[in-house]
Amino acid sequence: MRILEHFQLASGPTGIEAFGSGHINGSFHVLGREEYLLQRINHRVFPDVAGLMTNIQRVTEHLRGRMARATDLAEPQLTLQIIPTLDGALFRRDEAGDYWRVYTFLGGLHAYDLVEHPDHAYEGARSYGYFLRFLDDFPHARVVPVLPDFHNVIVRLRALEAAAGAAEKDPVLQIRWRECRTDLRRIFEQADARCAIQLAWDKGILKTRVTHNDTKFNNVLLTPQGKGKAVVDLDTVMPGIVHFDYGDGLRTATATAAEDEADLQLVGSDPELYRAFTEGYLEVTQDYLSAAERHYLPQSGALLAYLMAVRFYTDYLRGDVYFGIKHPEHNLLRARNQLRLCAVLAGGI
Repeated sequence: MRILEHFQLASGPTGIEAFGSGHINGSFHVLGREEYLLQRINHRVFPDVAGLMTNIQRVTEHLRGRMARATDLAEPQLTLQIIPTLDGALFRRDEAGDYWRVYTFLGGLHAYDLVEHPDHAYEGARSYGYFLRFLDDFPHARVVPVLPDFHNVIVRLRALEAAAGAAEKDPVLQIRWRECRTDLRRIFEQADARCAIQLAWDKGILKTRVTHNDTKFNNVLLTPQGKGKAVVDLDTVMPGIVHFDYGDGLRTATATAAEDEADLQLVGSDPELYRAFTEGYLEVTQDYLSAAERHYLPQSGALLAYLMAVRFYTDYLRGDVYFGIKHPEHNLLRARNQLRLCAVLAGGI
């Protein structure tokens, strides 16, 4: 691809192939003596491309410094390395208006969509924990909120309420409103409990940190020996709270079924994976967390599952305008799946 001519590559590429399963950015593995990851940044999701890339540059530079000084790592950690353009920029815009970036390729590492072994949950959680720990002294004012209110459950509930009100009056979407209005009662009945963490943050009880904000388990890479090695996909790095990262990691690492599994009897959270993930995360973060942060941690998994349910219901009632779907009921299945997972996680395993 000609776009590569604009980046400071150490050697010429010998080939390029599609890479990964992400839905936001197009990713390509650049082959050669030196390997790279080329990505097209989705500027419709992330309109502030300059802010996004500056966030990543500042955070990864800080992480590399902390990783180099750390003396207690069971497994040395890696982070992303941006390859600048020929004129020293962090990204390049092409003639078609698309935005591109290049990273060094983290070869020999593995991502897992579903966790099958407690050791993997434990190791992945440790890497996520190191990520939080190494950014403990990084001022959150140095990163911009690329997706404002991304995890703000109060804002998300207002959006759902508006979508439900509009769908109820819409001749096309009204059938969808009827289909899920009982579900919506369940959503709003537990709103007070699910908003507790956000309200504590709003009151200053919880520390504002620089957090990842998209800690699906497949965003942490493991070695062939199963050791946590690198946290990737840093587009959503911005001010947040520990509960967003721990909660989303817990939600995805311990789930017993895929996010769109229709049989709700199969949807749950594996107790052994839950314990392993929590143990790994707390082993490296507990000395950096306040008593208030630790107090709210057990609610984190339920909050993140609830947030996803709210977002899926909202999109369903809007006519599937955000999430990609495979069939008309896809977002409804996802929403009910996550609402079920929320109930399990709220029960405290």
